[in-house]
Amino acid sequence: MNILIVGSGARESAFIWKLNQSKKDIKLFSINPNAGAAEFSIPIYTEKEDLEFIKSQVVEHKIDMVLVGPEIPLINGIQDFLKNDPSTKKTSVIGPSKKGAQLEGSKDFAKNFMAKYNIPTASYKSFSQAEIQEGLKYLETINPPYVLKADGPAAGKGVLIIDELDEAKTQLKDMLLGKFGESSKTVVVEEFLEGIEMSCFVLFDGKNYKVLPYAKDYKRIGENDTGLNTGGMGSVSPVPFLDKKLKQKIEDKIIKPTVEGIKNENIDYKGFIFIGLINVKNEPYVIEYNVRMGDPETQVVLSRLKNDFVDVLTCCENQTLDKIDFHFDMKTYTNVVLASGGYPEKYEKGKLITGLDNVSESTIFHAGTIKKDNNIYTNGGRVLSIVSSAPKMKEALRKSYNTISKIDFEGKTFRKDIGFDL
Repeated sequence: MNILIVGSGARESAFIWKLNQSKKDIKLFSINPNAGAAEFSIPIYTEKEDLEFIKSQVVEHKIDMVLVGPEIPLINGIQDFLKNDPSTKKTSVIGPSKKGAQLEGSKDFAKNFMAKYNIPTASYKSFSQAEIQEGLKYLETINPPYVLKADGPAAGKGVLIIDELDEAKTQLKDMLLGKFGESSKTVVVEEFLEGIEMSCFVLFDGKNYKVLPYAKDYKRIGENDTGLNTGGMGSVSPVPFLDKKLKQKIEDKIIKPTVEGIKNENIDYKGFIFIGLINVKNEPYVIEYNVRMGDPETQVVLSRLKNDFVDVLTCCENQTLDKIDFHFDMKTYTNVVLASGGYPEKYEKGKLITGLDNVSESTIFHAGTIKKDNNIYTNGGRVLSIVSSAPKMKEALRKSYNTISKIDFEGKTFRKDIGFDL
C-alpha cells in the first residue's frame, strides 16, 4: 500500500512515525518533508506544491491513499480534485470535500452550521468590508473582551482578543481592510466565553465516528497564556478536568449534532474533525472547527493510540469504523514545542541544531527543520516537538524539559509552563 502524506510539519512527522509502526506492507511518500520526516519516508521535493502536482505524484507513484495534514489543500478542494479525475478517482483521500472544509475555511459558514443544528457556541455577528460602520457600532453594544476572528484561514493567528473598545475598533478596521489578506475580508465578532479550552478529535467515515483522545493545547507564545497567538506551543493528553459527565455532554450536545449535520448537508466527509471546545462552568461550547488533526495535539494523541494506524485509516475509507475498537495508552503524554527566536513574528532560519543525538527519554517530532551536509538546521517558526510520557503529568513534563536542556540552537524559544493550568 502506497501512502502519500501532504504537509511538512510536526503533525505530519507524527503521521509518518505512527504509520511506520504498522505491520502492513506500506510505502510512505511525503512532499517537501522536514528533516525528520525525510528520514522515514520517500521525499518528493518541489517548488510548486499545488493540486496538479499532487495529482501527478499520485499517478506516478501509484498512490493508494492520500493523508492530508494541513488545512489549505483541503480548503482548496484536494478531495474533490482527485476524486473527480479518472486517473486518481480510486485513490483514498483522508479529508473532507471542499464543501466540508468550509467548516474550517469560513468561520461564518461554521457559525451558521452551528446555529442551524443547535450546537452551543458564542453569540456572534459577521461583517464584510462594506459593513465596517455596522461592525464598529456592534462593538459598542457588547461587553469586553472583544473577540475578532478572520473568516478564512490565517495559520492560527487570525483570532484577536482585545480588552479596549478603541483598540478593538482599530483592529476590526485593519482586518476588514486586509490585515490577514483575503482571510479577513469578512470578520466574525463574537462574545467572549470565560473558561478553559480543550481539543476534541473525531474520526468520521461518513456514517460512523470514533472519538480519539482529548488534548489541551497552549496557543500563546508567552507564559501564563500571554503574548501573540501561535500555531501552538505545547499540549497535554489526557485532559485531567474532563470527567465522564462532561464527556457525555460533549458527545450529546456537540459531536452527535455535528456528524448528523454533516450527513444532513450531504457533505462528503471521510477524515478528522477537530472541535475546539471551551468548558464554561461544566458546559461545553464550540470555539471553532478544524477539518484535520491539530498541531501540537496530534503528537500526543497519536502517541496514545495503540491501534495499527493503517487499519484505522483503511476503516475510515471503507466506512467500517464501527467494526473496530480503539485502544489508548492511559499514561499522560506531554508535548513542549521549541520555536525560533522571534516567532510568531519575524524569525531567522538556518540555525544549527545540536544535541539531537543525546535524547533518550522523549520522542522528537521534527517541524521546521532541514538537513544539509549531515547537520540539522532550523527551517521554520516551530522547529521541534518534544513528547514524553509518564503515569503523572509532572513527570512527563520533567522528561520533556530535561530533553530540551540537551538540545540547542540560536534563538531557541519555548514555554516553561505547559500544563500550568491543569
